[in-house]
Amino acid sequence: MAPRKKKETEKTAKKPQSNAYIAGAGTVVESLVTETLKSNFMPYAMSVIVSRAIPEIDGFKPSHRKLLYTMYNMGLLKGSTIKSANIVGRTMQLNPHGDAAIYETMVRLSEGNEALLHPYVMSKGSFGKSYSRDMQCAASRYTEAKLAPIAEELFSDIDKDTVDFVDNYDATMKEPVLFPVTFPSILVNANMGIAAGMASNICPFNLREVCETTIAYIKDNDINVADTLLAPDFPIGGELLYDRSEMEKIYETGRGSFKVRGTYVYDKANNCIDIKSIPPTTTTEAIIEKVIDLVKLKKITEINDIRDETDLGGLQITIDLKRGVDPEKLMKKLFKMTPLQDSFSCNFNILIASSPMVLGVKDIISEWVAFRSECVRRRVYFKLKKAQDKLHLLKGMEKILLDIDKAIKIVRDTKEEKEVIPNLMIGFGIDETQAEYVAEIKLRHLNREYILKRLDEIENLEKEIEEMQAILDSKARIKKIIVTELQEVIKKYGRDRKTQIISAETEDVTNEPEAVDDSPVTLFFTKDGYFKKITPLSLRMSGEQKLKEGDEITQVIESSNAHDLLFFTTNAQVYKSRVIDFTDGKASALGDFVAGKLGYDEGEASLYMVDTRDYSGFMIFVFDNGRVAKVPLKSYETKTNRKKLIKAYCEKYKIHTILYFKEDCDILLKSTNNRMLLVNTAMVPAKATKDNGGIAVMTQKKGQRIFAAEPYVADSLENPHRYRTKNLPAAGALPQKAQATQTALDI
Repeated sequence: MAPRKKKETEKTAKKPQSNAYIAGAGTVVESLVTETLKSNFMPYAMSVIVSRAIPEIDGFKPSHRKLLYTMYNMGLLKGSTIKSANIVGRTMQLNPHGDAAIYETMVRLSEGNEALLHPYVMSKGSFGKSYSRDMQCAASRYTEAKLAPIAEELFSDIDKDTVDFVDNYDATMKEPVLFPVTFPSILVNANMGIAAGMASNICPFNLREVCETTIAYIKDNDINVADTLLAPDFPIGGELLYDRSEMEKIYETGRGSFKVRGTYVYDKANNCIDIKSIPPTTTTEAIIEKVIDLVKLKKITEINDIRDETDLGGLQITIDLKRGVDPEKLMKKLFKMTPLQDSFSCNFNILIASSPMVLGVKDIISEWVAFRSECVRRRVYFKLKKAQDKLHLLKGMEKILLDIDKAIKIVRDTKEEKEVIPNLMIGFGIDETQAEYVAEIKLRHLNREYILKRLDEIENLEKEIEEMQAILDSKARIKKIIVTELQEVIKKYGRDRKTQIISAETEDVTNEPEAVDDSPVTLFFTKDGYFKKITPLSLRMSGEQKLKEGDEITQVIESSNAHDLLFFTTNAQVYKSRVIDFTDGKASALGDFVAGKLGYDEGEASLYMVDTRDYSGFMIFVFDNGRVAKVPLKSYETKTNRKKLIKAYCEKYKIHTILYFKEDCDILLKSTNNRMLLVNTAMVPAKATKDNGGIAVMTQKKGQRIFAAEPYVADSLENPHRYRTKNLPAAGALPQKAQATQTALDI
């Protein structure tokens, strides 16, 4: 036992001695924070910015490029799909990150995920959905993929020295620095990245619009981008609230925001709303959870149930409504209170020559055109060198084919094989490359047909070389090639917009009117345009109505604070307001002067007031010349809170009387010739056009006109049938007393 203890002691004693060989072990070194950040953090930050998070001018980050190039090398532009796990494994030869990160990249680029307007990967299996948080993709061993047809535009002539190649991370393979993409993919597909200290968020645009804008820019650098590039276009659809000035700011600076909202359809049969698309910044789960929270808080009381009915047919959130709910008003609430309407913030941060730059759309297009011009130039130069090399060989062949017998004699007289090439060089004055090419010609090719074909080929090559050299010498011709390629891309892959554009001015969905008191009130409107709103209690306790001298009350209406008011004026305009907007008055006060409160035009006066809640019924306009127009009150209903509508009735004829009816009834027209006509409003056809001239109802001779038009009161006329007619227009009839007087005068 003693020897074992001795060995253990010796071993333990030796351990501390190993620390003596570590330089600086245990030494505390003081250093400035700024120096530490500079030496340690800055290289990391630059690596994240340049090699991970920020896209380059070809529209891709390094992770995208490595995956797509691997798929291209695997021949996946053609043929059938293969297991995603196989693709991920092969991509790890270029991408030093784990398989999970690579597969996530593939998922986002796939058509099944619906994250891109033009996906680069065709998918088979469950790849999840970009608009769903819980609908995750299946594992890579279950799914399959291949390159989509549009990916051909990424690799066009990549083998013709159009872009630079560099070593992969272990220097065993080469990979492209950029893709020679034939269209500005940087603007076509969305790209978002968060680096260290900076970020990028590029919204997608319609491919056709992007290509047309690029073509227009190539032809004229001073174009207004907003004329051809209408607005962003998202793969999920939706509605974009368009503000031209804000959009032009984004196009100019590369920064800004705009609002996007979902779209919906009202199913009247089932009394439910089907939401068909949502903003790209949210998910279906987030929307449903927010709606449920609002229902629990009783901020929304119109909903019975909400559920996610997304299936193979596409996204759908179904909202079951309670009976009597207005779906438009509910959706306005949801747009205001949930992520169904959201802002998309733009930050067009792109790597240009490895330097991050925030660019406007025109600057991005300019950089892409410069990049693509270099790709085309390098491709043409590559083909030119190939053609020149081939021409060089054919020129040597030409010399020998013109004297084949001499060439054969040189070969036969040469004793050693290694001397054949030098002897041919000496005999025909050609270089070694040409001599090598000639020496390899088969004996069967020494015939007249072969010789003539080679000579013709020389002539064609010379023309091609001349053409390619002309292209290299002309920037205009290079740009013409780019334009032609862009037109081909439009023809192959152009699609209609998915996101609808709606004017933000006319679609103000955020200003939802607050709930108002529905208490009853009595409305008084005078000839001079004064308005009073008096509560029932105040009305019972009041005395005589106070009026301006010479004024009189023309309309008294039992109403409610929740009703709308329409004031028709002498300028053929109608001003809209609400009963709640007027303060409660008293009989002892003059009331509100409507022209001043609603801001009438100079010299404009009120003619008639309409009180309504549901815009049912119709307006009757009686003109001096006996014409009558009938317009449904629905024609004056607007979705926005517009205060004034022009062309409220026809200005061509002088207006005499304006009347409002909820249903058809009789009106009595009186003319200056003492005749009267009793007409039912059903005989006048209703027209939705507000300023229509109506139809001729009561004929008027020269110098005559309508002097009274009023609703007919039953039994106010003896023999009312005398004043009716089956056909319009009609002259009407004289009252019985007037008719007797006229008969006596005639006798």
